[in-house]
Amino acid sequence: MKDSSQKKHLFKLNQRQKTVLIIVITGALLLCMIFGGLLLSNDRLATNLAYRNLAPTLAHPFGTDWLGRDMLTRTLKGLMLSIGVGIIGAGVSVIIAIILGMLAATMGKVVDSVISWLVDLFLSVPHLVVLILIAFVLGGGLKGVVVGLALTHWPSLTRVIRAEVMQLQTAEYVQASKKLGKSRWFIAIKHILPHLAPQFLVGLFLLFPHVILHEAALTFLGLGLSPHQPAIGVILSESMRYLSTGMWWLAFFPGLALLVIVRSFDIVGENLRRLIDPHHSQE
Repeated sequence: MKDSSQKKHLFKLNQRQKTVLIIVITGALLLCMIFGGLLLSNDRLATNLAYRNLAPTLAHPFGTDWLGRDMLTRTLKGLMLSIGVGIIGAGVSVIIAIILGMLAATMGKVVDSVISWLVDLFLSVPHLVVLILIAFVLGGGLKGVVVGLALTHWPSLTRVIRAEVMQLQTAEYVQASKKLGKSRWFIAIKHILPHLAPQFLVGLFLLFPHVILHEAALTFLGLGLSPHQPAIGVILSESMRYLSTGMWWLAFFPGLALLVIVRSFDIVGENLRRLIDPHHSQE
């Protein structure tokens, strides 16, 4: 009895170990999808009318489209493109959030009021509406999508960064630097910025699912990436014309792949947040 209870205890993971395990498994899934997109040949994207409109088979697990192109290759290549756009958009948004959050918390009440007003202004309008307006003004395409994504996803994280910086300002080492006559810029760069690295990482993973979904939505509406690029939004938009003919796989597998990749990043970000959070990291 004693030996069996000891074995059960050995295999029982605490919350921190479960969190690390989830991150590793989900990260491995993401890497498999990314390297799959990199390793697949572009030859399977060429038009081949002899294999058009094929349902899923072993040779073509996701089927083929109306031009005979392999849907598995199109889907993975589209995910690669969407992930790249999503990471750029989320990364720029996080950088904007960190800069504005630090300025709001360290540069006085006037700057704080202006930045808080900007945050409230952007949060009062749905992301997708602002994103459509920005992309339309910039003429769509890759530039319009990236700029639009970067300029619409920073407000919520800015509030979190501002609160974190204001809490850091009460630390003893920050107060000591102030008494020694150090400038606000010195304190912000030397003492506060290094402590925001975890928020940068977690913010990147948590913002990414929103960014990639908005990119797919914008491309689906025809205001995003070029139709000649194998983006998920383009694939889903094109497949709508063929669903009524029974070609369900054209939308099902790309949509499912997008859902899996978005949910995977969301799981990694949420578990990273729990791992970094002192209230949960020791459970």
